[in-house]
Amino acid sequence: MTITLTEKAEFRLRAFLQGSADKEAIEKGIRVGVSDGGCSGYQYTLNIDNAPSDDDLIVQQGRVRVFIDQTSAPLLEGVVIDYIEGIMESGFKFSNPNASETCGCGQSFKAGDCSPAGVPCS
Repeated sequence: MTITLTEKAEFRLRAFLQGSADKEAIEKGIRVGVSDGGCSGYQYTLNIDNAPSDDDLIVQQGRVRVFIDQTSAPLLEGVVIDYIEGIMESGFKFSNPNASETCGCGQSFKAGDCSPAGVPCS
């Protein structure tokens, strides 16, 4: 499983992890996933989680642990997550090689002929 955080994204996510309420959680990390929704079929999810689930894939990016569920993994293979700051827009930006279409908001995508149930593309 390949997922990449840019230096800026890792820095921002580390800050969120350090500032989260449960500072004692040893296995704490960032959960990256995909859910049905958005204007293109899928939308990205990004959350703090205290521990991985039993069937999660775990990717270490610098000092950030990334948890990815098995359903989201095929749709996130090769994704690069960046953090952008600007006057009009700031936030995490996903560059997904699996996306055949993206929404103008940059938070949702369509992947080939996949149904919006998180199944791998054919």
